[in-house]
Amino acid sequence: MALLINDDCTACDACRPVCPNEAITAGDIIFVIDPLRCTECVGAEDEPQCKLACPADCIVQHPDFVETQEELLEKYTQLHG
Repeated sequence: MALLINDDCTACDACRPVCPNEAITAGDIIFVIDPLRCTECVGAEDEPQCKLACPADCIVQHPDFVETQEELLEKYTQLHG
């Protein structure tokens, strides 16, 4: 399952540099996570680094992208070869 940044985002940029998949970018008002690149850090870390770095606690599960750990690992492998 991919992650989503909700409207509580303060656009502090703490999440973007810690993403191993470069899935986080600056949107018009808040930061945005690309669900096609987000693996919740599966394959790179033990837990999502963006959630750990976010001072606003605004990163939540994306309701439209349900994936298993195996699917997230496969996505990570495809992104990083």
